[in-house]
Amino acid sequence: MGWFWADSPSTPAAATPAAAPPAGHPTAGTPPPSCPMHKPDTSVPAVTPPSECPYTPEQAKQAADQTMNPLNFMFSNLPQTRAPGQKTVLPTEREISSIPKGDGGNWEYPSPQQMYNAMRRKGYEDAPEDAVESMVAVHNWLNEGAWDEICAWEQKFGSGVLGYMGLRESDKEWKPRLARFQGRRNDPTPKSQIYGFLGRLMPETFGGPPPFDRHDWYVLRKFPGEAEPREVRYVIDYYSGAPEPTGEPVFFIDVRPALDRPGLMMERIVNWTSETWDRASGMDVRRAAQAEAKRNAGL
Repeated sequence: MGWFWADSPSTPAAATPAAAPPAGHPTAGTPPPSCPMHKPDTSVPAVTPPSECPYTPEQAKQAADQTMNPLNFMFSNLPQTRAPGQKTVLPTEREISSIPKGDGGNWEYPSPQQMYNAMRRKGYEDAPEDAVESMVAVHNWLNEGAWDEICAWEQKFGSGVLGYMGLRESDKEWKPRLARFQGRRNDPTPKSQIYGFLGRLMPETFGGPPPFDRHDWYVLRKFPGEAEPREVRYVIDYYSGAPEPTGEPVFFIDVRPALDRPGLMMERIVNWTSETWDRASGMDVRRAAQAEAKRNAGL
């Protein structure tokens, strides 16, 4: 899902919100089956017997590693030129997302041509060229949805649990920014593994396919009393659901802060028990009093 590029564009572009999927494109669904980001890599590459020594020089390994962006484990500097044997002309325009970068500006999505080149580099030689634009639309739309979920968390807990309870002031001017991200499809989260275990015990209640993708997004948060923002890691699981009666596929995203610090654990507990927490902590009473004070002040 997170195929942003860490490379800065040669010509800065004005940041505009990412557009919704094109007309006629489903607004809910699993990514196309040929998209390499979303389907398990079960293919076994053909093995050609070495003509001489099977040793791979270290320089060759290092050269291969250098094609990967160390910030996100994605290919960097993918060309906009057509791949060998490509028949369909794919757009090379890149869309500016609504997601702010840590160092300014907004993240840029890959063009359909870059997406196709990345798929070919990953070994998907049979990727349908006419489906690439739809793949990019789904990819961009899911990333925008994930960012909306993160912003909801940050709006609620940008100052931690104490800020949510009204016991600590928050920085109203600060807006969260995405510093970096990582695709970790082969590293299932503990939560998804627990659901998988429960699904085997109680398939009618917890049954369903495992996540088809997982990402970690590192978001800059400005904590009260600190001069510089700190990274908060968010974990995102992508699930597919039963298709709609019309045949349109469905998917879900599960976004939550990682349990890297005790404070983040408290945020998850409070978020999922917010109604009970508000009553037990008196938060609902304080909010009502604050709203009444604003009304009396004419605000």
